[in-house]
This record gives sequence, structure tokens and C-alpha cells, in this order.
Amino acid sequence: MPKLKPEDLEQISERMRKMVVLREGAARAKIIVHMGTCGIAAGARKIMAAVLALMEEKDAKDVIVTSSGCAGLCSREPMITVELKGEAPVKYVDVTEDKTRQIFDEHVMGGKILAKYALAIGSERVS
Repeated sequence: MPKLKPEDLEQISERMRKMVVLREGAARAKIIVHMGTCGIAAGARKIMAAVLALMEEKDAKDVIVTSSGCAGLCSREPMITVELKGEAPVKYVDVTEDKTRQIFDEHVMGGKILAKYALAIGSERVS
């Protein structure tokens, strides 16, 4: 493993800071692109590229984009989860680039859940 340089630590620090911004209240939304092996095989990289392009196109500075591993529903990949501040997360399945644009425009920017693409609303976490 190569040695870490100070600039590597700065990049890691910046990445981690962005990940916790939503909890601190600076961002109003978070988009998680599920990029486990199954997600990548199903096209998650294209979905991530589409989300990043939409972020730039819409100048959405109050939205965090991150990735996660497999969500356990390999047959429904690619998947994204949208979390709006103060609301339950929504997991979207069988996502395409076109569906990604619709989800971004209507849910992330407009606050309207697209039930036709959603698998679940809420979190599977146990407190």
C-alpha cells in the first residue's frame, strides 16, 4: 500500500466533511447511488454520471451525492436512494438515465416522490 501524503489526507477530509453536511443541516437532500458489484454490472456508473451531470446542470449546491455498496436487491439494480431533509428516504429501483432525470427534477428538486419508480419509503435501519 502506498504511503499517504498530506494532500491525500486533505482530500479524504474534504470527502468526509461533505458526507456529514446533510446531518449538520447545510444540505437539503442526499442522493445515494448504490454501487456494489451488482449495481455496477447493471449500469450504476452511468446513473452516477447522470446524477453528477444533473447536479452541474441544475447548479444544485444544496444536494449531496454519495455512493454505497449493495443494498441487497441485486435483481432491482441500478438503484438510488433519495433523502430529503426531515423526510423518510425513498429507494428507487430499475433506474435508467431517463428515470434518473425525472427523479432528480421531480423528487430532489421538487419534493414530489415518484411512486411509479419507488420500491420503498423509509429506512431499513434498526435503532
